[in-house]
Amino acid sequence: MKLHKSHLLSLVALALAAPIVANAYEGNWKRGDVYYRMVCSDCHKAQPSGSVPPNSRTRAEWTAYLQADKHAKGQNSLKTFIGKPYRSSIAGKNKAAAKFVDVPDEELFADVQALLMRSAKDGDAPTGCR
Repeated sequence: MKLHKSHLLSLVALALAAPIVANAYEGNWKRGDVYYRMVCSDCHKAQPSGSVPPNSRTRAEWTAYLQADKHAKGQNSLKTFIGKPYRSSIAGKNKAAAKFVDVPDEELFADVQALLMRSAKDGDAPTGCR
């Protein structure tokens, strides 16, 4: 009887958790494209490294870069530049940052990631900077 109760409890827990897993945010590559073009690319144009088009790396390279969370050769966290404090700080001079200032950091990060996976060298639609 104990075995059946534990299985039943496990099934109930899985049933309750299923909607949460099913609603996990996957990222909106179109919103990621706007942010990447208008914030990331705009800033990089003024840097010695120049622009970094989404198709400059493969999916595996972008995944490793995003997971490492190191920007500017490890000087900063990549998430700093997607975070709300950064967006708020440049909102006065950047329309995309102003538009997305209230988007949760995790969603915007997923949006940029979706763009990079789609637009990578080996992605579904390799895209350079426009």
